[in-house]
Order: sequence, then structure tokens, then C-alpha cells
Amino acid sequence: MPKETDLVGCDFCKFVNYEDSDDFYLYEVGTYKCEPLYSYEHLVKNRIIIHFVLNGKGILHLNGKKYEVGPHQIFLIPQDTKTFYQADKDDPWEYIWLHIGGPKIPLILEEAGLTPSNPVYVPMACADKIEALAKDIVNNYTRQYYCVGNLYKICDYMIENSITKHGGAVDHARVYVKNVISYIQLKYSEPVKVEQIASALGLNRSYLTRLFKEVTGYSLQEYLLTYRMKMAFKMLSENRLSVSEIAAAVGYSDTFTFSKAFKRHFGSSPSSFKGVSYDMSHGVNGRT
Repeated sequence: MPKETDLVGCDFCKFVNYEDSDDFYLYEVGTYKCEPLYSYEHLVKNRIIIHFVLNGKGILHLNGKKYEVGPHQIFLIPQDTKTFYQADKDDPWEYIWLHIGGPKIPLILEEAGLTPSNPVYVPMACADKIEALAKDIVNNYTRQYYCVGNLYKICDYMIENSITKHGGAVDHARVYVKNVISYIQLKYSEPVKVEQIASALGLNRSYLTRLFKEVTGYSLQEYLLTYRMKMAFKMLSENRLSVSEIAAAVGYSDTFTFSKAFKRHFGSSPSSFKGVSYDMSHGVNGRT
């Protein structure tokens, strides 16, 4: 494991695949000291990449716009968006990068003022704290809950110190999506359908489906399935309930349908995960 003093000047990358948190998924962590004019082009599916620039400068091209990014700033690579960035010729970047995901991530980053239309974050008074937390994630990449806790802290600092404070009218889309997520996390053990969610929130089904996808990158069905499978995996790891009991506990009326969905999601039958420690670093990947 690298020490904090070793980060600058090395190319370091670790695949961790942490999906336990309801808010943050962390897939990869890395550091890089760029060569002059080093460039990269991305089109990332279902994931977001954030870069914490420690030193140097460069440019980001996103949605037809060019952004200059300097030291102690953060830049965003949105999911499902073609992005190009390049380090400066004379003063190239040194940065930490994180692959993150989860249905709440776009909402949290938006609250901090970091969006596809505003992809560069300039900390007002907390750059040193944010960078220290990002380095701490890299140094402790094997500790799932520790890393996720640091992500929460980073976002808290970003929200508290964002130059772009949200004001004016309430963002109804964000409120609706937050309510949907809360509803699913409360009702996942019931045979809930998309129509029921829309009805409970007083919204048109097609409108809600489109809105949820636009804001989170997930369809409603994908999020409901992913959350149920995550809770099922957790119950299996505790080894207290039978497979049929777990199926019922996550909203399935029969064990066969549940087992089929579980195997399609994780690649193995539920019984093969009985008693397995609930740690996504074991390589269980719910987003294949």
C-alpha cells in the first residue's frame, strides 16, 4: 500500500468495487503524475470520475466547451458523456482520481455545484482538507467504510464551501428523485411496482421514469432490483435466514424467481453466498 508521501509522482490504480453504501459506490482509486501534454478521452457508462488536482494545470473539453483547470481544483467526468482532457505542456497535472457511482451521487454533486454544465469545482477555503481526505482514501483503499466515510466528508466540504450556492425556486426534480429513493428503501421488501411508486408520489408513471433516469443514470427498475439484490446479499452473509425467507424479505413471492434474478445479477446462486462476508471487495459486482 502506498504511503501518502509516495503518491505524487507515481501511477497508482486499484479496483475496489465497493457498493455497500446507499449513497456512494466506489469502484476505482488512483493517482497520476501526467507527462507534458498527456491526454485522455472518456465515455464512461454508469460511473462518474472525479479528479482532485494536486498540482499543475490542463484543459477539459466537455459538451462543446473548454475549461481551464488548475491546482487545488476538482473536475468532473460525467457518466455516459464523451469527454477529453489534456495536461499542460509546461506544468502538467498531478491528480488523484476516483471512479464513483450510485443513484444519489448526481444529486449530491449537484448540491455542491459540480454538474455536467459546471464540471470544475473551485474550493473557497477547504482545498487542503478535501485533498487530505482524497489522499486518505488512496492510502486506505482496502477499508470500504472508511473510504465511503471520507467521500461523505468531501461532499460535505464541497457543499458548505461551494461558490455556486443553490437558491431561488425549489428544484422539484431533485426532490422527486430523493423521495423515490426513500420510498424504495422503505418498501423494497414489498412487491412494489413502478406504477405504485408514481401513484404514491402523485406523478405520471412515464414522467417519473424519465425523470429518474435523467437525474440518476439508473432506470427505476434497475435501482429497485439493485437495492433488493444488495439487501439480499447482506442477509445471506449474516447466515440467519433461509433462501426462501430472504426471497420474501426482499419482495419476491417465490424462491425460484428470486434465485434466477440473484444469479443473473451476481453470477452465482444465492446458496453459494451463504455466510460470505458482506464486503464488495470480494469481487461481487452488481453492475456488470
